[in-house]
Amino acid sequence: MERVPMTIAGYQRMEEEFKRLKTADRPAVIQAIAEAREHGDLSENAEYHAAKEQQGHIEARIQELESKLSRAQVIDISEFSGDTVKFGATVEIVDEDTDEERKFQIVGEDESDPKGGQISLTSPIARALINKTVGDSVEVNTPGGAKSYEILSVSFN
Repeated sequence: MERVPMTIAGYQRMEEEFKRLKTADRPAVIQAIAEAREHGDLSENAEYHAAKEQQGHIEARIQELESKLSRAQVIDISEFSGDTVKFGATVEIVDEDTDEERKFQIVGEDESDPKGGQISLTSPIARALINKTVGDSVEVNTPGGAKSYEILSVSFN
């Protein structure tokens, strides 16, 4: 069984979504199906078919979350320190060609949010940075070609 690495915050968000789906969304869609059934002929009942489709999505997401939560490897990044990039690190880099600086945290796949400054452990840039230290240069193959970055800082917060 493959473990799913995630931060404490990522685990909590996933757990909250799971609880909401089971306690609020699932009962609401069951109620919507029951109300749609009362309208008679189900073959031409758009509300019924929409509610059944929504129920399928909810049930699939519940199963997916249940699986990931059971396989979660929750990593407390507050226990980490140093200047070596690893899971949970907040890394500041500079593009060696444009001098553009970027800062992001390396997190699990399910909690990544590139616009929010969180990138997946499996992303090309994260894979290139893992186990490197402040001052190291890394080359990352991107869709636009190879890019070189220098690591400016590493922190765990």
